[in-house]
Amino acid sequence: MHRQYLHSLQSTNTGFLDDALQNNMLPATFKLCAGISYRHASTMTGLRKTAMVAINHELSRFSGPGPSSWINRVRRRSSLLSSRIEEKIMSEMDMSYIKQGEEALHKSISILSDQDGWHTETVAANGDKVLSKVLPDIGKVFKLEVLLDQRPDNLYGELVDNMEQMGEWNPNVKQIKILQRIGQDTMVTHEMAAETPGNVVGPRDFVSVRCAKRRGSTCFLAGMSTHYAGMPEQKGFVRAENGPTCIVMRPSAEDPSKTKFTWLLSIDLKGWIPKTIINRVLSQTQVDFAQHLRQRMAAGDGTETAQAC
Repeated sequence: MHRQYLHSLQSTNTGFLDDALQNNMLPATFKLCAGISYRHASTMTGLRKTAMVAINHELSRFSGPGPSSWINRVRRRSSLLSSRIEEKIMSEMDMSYIKQGEEALHKSISILSDQDGWHTETVAANGDKVLSKVLPDIGKVFKLEVLLDQRPDNLYGELVDNMEQMGEWNPNVKQIKILQRIGQDTMVTHEMAAETPGNVVGPRDFVSVRCAKRRGSTCFLAGMSTHYAGMPEQKGFVRAENGPTCIVMRPSAEDPSKTKFTWLLSIDLKGWIPKTIINRVLSQTQVDFAQHLRQRMAAGDGTETAQAC
């Protein structure tokens, strides 16, 4: 058996160096070195010489102008690989936020897919309407349905990419701050809502996880309340809860340059507020939002698309 192995090594010795030099076969050369470490092959001077010449050639090719440049190249590539692996590693909490965002999206799609049981809350003169229904495990939810003279990608750019600017054009929002981004689709936000006229409902704030996704030509921005250690309850604000909530933007079937805009809203404002007041405030908030969004887009501030949808 040893004699057969030695004969195999001898037969591969001739021509191996040429193949190694022509095909950059440094890994194969190292295998050859492993082979000559076999004690019965260690006396084959020609085989050892072949391996050493091949290795020296490879190292010389890497070395370039300086003897250590090939080492630097390996280090750079190793550093790049390490950074890419690090980007993919997420903490348990990050994964939890992603899961919550996707859960909010799935629940919202399920609610909106069921067309039964919706009742009209209000219809504006321009056709904007708010519907509502009561769900056993959630409570009362509201649905805004409007047609906007904008493409979905323009609206997506304003509502997602320019999210923190919403307080500039929506008087019902004092401030939105992105606390953390997780991956490409998920973020944790803090929203401070303004008090209603007459202070019927005082200032509220929300900490939410939001999930922005695209399915075909349809864009989604879903969310639900979450806990974020870096944002405790704020003085002067009641910490309310929301979710599942979701904005759905899809091209109109009649005119693709327009958007069928749907907003599912589910909020627990907390505090002792009569349901009749809550119903009126939330439905009016949705109608007002549609009007403010139209004005914002018409002014041209949101027509540049930061991210095509």
